[in-house]
Amino acid sequence: MKSPLAEAERDRLIEAMLPDVPFDGWSHRALRAAAGRLGIPAGEAVALFRGGSADLVAAFSRWADRRMLARLEDAALSELRLSERIELALRLRIETLAPSREAVRRSLSVLALPYNAPLGMLLLYETVDGIWYAVGDASTDFSFYTKRATLAGILAAATLYWLEDRSPESADTLAFIKRRLADLHRLTNLRGRFRSAADRMPNPARLLHPPR
Repeated sequence: MKSPLAEAERDRLIEAMLPDVPFDGWSHRALRAAAGRLGIPAGEAVALFRGGSADLVAAFSRWADRRMLARLEDAALSELRLSERIELALRLRIETLAPSREAVRRSLSVLALPYNAPLGMLLLYETVDGIWYAVGDASTDFSFYTKRATLAGILAAATLYWLEDRSPESADTLAFIKRRLADLHRLTNLRGRFRSAADRMPNPARLLHPPR
């Protein structure tokens, strides 16, 4: 079980590291510098991230998730359609990370290493799972997995797009997200219409086996 005190200490260290990460990466050097500014013994700080860079990147992702979800909780979600809630969640995560673009880039470099691929998938799943629960999704059937897989693809693509986006307040990225969600909505409606039409069509098996 995670200690709330340890988690709070990790969050403080992650926040204090962010100015150094563009230069030193997610490294012990950046961690020790942050610990020094906070008055935390370097040994204690390192002990909180025994997995090194991978642990630091994971803590950063979870730190961003918690802040996104806290802001989402304060939003008037009941007034929004589901797609608008998802769009808002993605926008809030982009806004949370906006001051730390280079730290995100450094995170992806760590997660791109082959032995960190499972961690990258886990962190992406944690983010989209948190979003779906926060916007009120209560599905338990196969759509539980398809919704998360689909949103994971949109979030991953939007993050890469955002890293190269220099438009004011990431306007191009937000437009990109809106388009992807609109495409998803149209595809979902098309599937629904196709299933409805298919249900009304004669079953070809009956033509092969007519009633006696």
